[in-house]
Amino acid sequence: MLYWLGTAAFALAILISVSLHELGHMITAKRFGMKVTKYFVGFGPTIFSFKRGETEYGLKAIPLGGFCKIVGMTPQDDDVEPQDQPRAMWRFPVWKRTIVMSAGSITHFMLAIVATWFAAVFVGLPNPDLPKTAAEERAIPAKISVGECVQVVITDQQGCAPTDPKAPAAVAGLKSGDLITSVAGKPIENYGQLTDAIRSLQPGEVPFAYTRDGVAGTATVKLIAAQRAPLDDPDGEVRQVAVAGVGPQLDMPGLVTYGPVDGVGASFDYGWTLVKASFAAMKRIPEKVPALWHSITGDERDPDTPISVVGASRLGGEAIERGVPEIFLMIFISLNVFIGLFNLLPLLPVDGGHIAIAWYERVRSWIYARLKKPDPGRVDYYKLMPLTYAVILIGGAFTLLTITADVVNPISIFSR
Repeated sequence: MLYWLGTAAFALAILISVSLHELGHMITAKRFGMKVTKYFVGFGPTIFSFKRGETEYGLKAIPLGGFCKIVGMTPQDDDVEPQDQPRAMWRFPVWKRTIVMSAGSITHFMLAIVATWFAAVFVGLPNPDLPKTAAEERAIPAKISVGECVQVVITDQQGCAPTDPKAPAAVAGLKSGDLITSVAGKPIENYGQLTDAIRSLQPGEVPFAYTRDGVAGTATVKLIAAQRAPLDDPDGEVRQVAVAGVGPQLDMPGLVTYGPVDGVGASFDYGWTLVKASFAAMKRIPEKVPALWHSITGDERDPDTPISVVGASRLGGEAIERGVPEIFLMIFISLNVFIGLFNLLPLLPVDGGHIAIAWYERVRSWIYARLKKPDPGRVDYYKLMPLTYAVILIGGAFTLLTITADVVNPISIFSR
């Protein structure tokens, strides 16, 4: 029950954020004097509506977003009444149109920043001192975390299976928190050297020197063979190596809370991290499409593949079910940042396409004026329709693909 309540709550939160996106367009358009005739939450048949002033407000039957109708968004709009022509959006200065069209994304960014500040003060943000790359992880001290078992072949399985052998380090008496100082007589200074030393050996008994609470000790660990990718390249070629069943132990919390003032700076720092991650995720989309398709046809789902709102809602439901609402909040923040950035891409029909055309017209007019040539006028949107339809077709197919994958083979934070 908690899972489905969490899933519904996350879907509702996204619907509200998208509705606020459209509200941002409407408020800024009205402030500048543009005419807004409709503001609806959802699509499809109208459940109810009412008119206040010149704008009709209402709720549609399909809760998948919303829309705001601004009169005369393009010069080619043919439904503008003669008396409304001066208030047509395309007639306004480019900077005003830019503000109106970017207001939706700005709303998503504002939601993300407010939610991030709340997390920073009351829940905690990911510790910025935690290692973020394989190189940083290699450089940390060789203080170990000892597992209960070893997966000979890495899978998505959580916990130990009856067939998994016990961790050699645990059998030898090593404990989490021990600092390894040498392996087979070779001095160890960091976790990277520890892993390299273990994997350079053959399975069998090997002496480990360590310190525990300031007291030196030794243990004989019987290394076993397992399939592993290189430590600095998780997607690299898997090969058989010796393992001890240990990992790095960090003497720092995973989440850090801040005061109300310090939380502002921490929120923007974390937000910038999400911006970079979102651009990286968008760059990876084309190469992840085959993996998405294969996950539908029976292969294991790659956890690094894109997800839809359906998949994000399911992850939110898992977070509530498992009693970790902070993950629910982090997914909501990340999704708002991603949606805000995606809507600014310079492609029709998203907002960024309209902004790009507005500034293209402005720059072109400036250049023609300097060359003492007649102003070429406005861009003909009809000539851009083939490209627009192509974007819609590709985007629709991709959305259908991600939704299907999220239904038949969803990504899971936890084992279910």
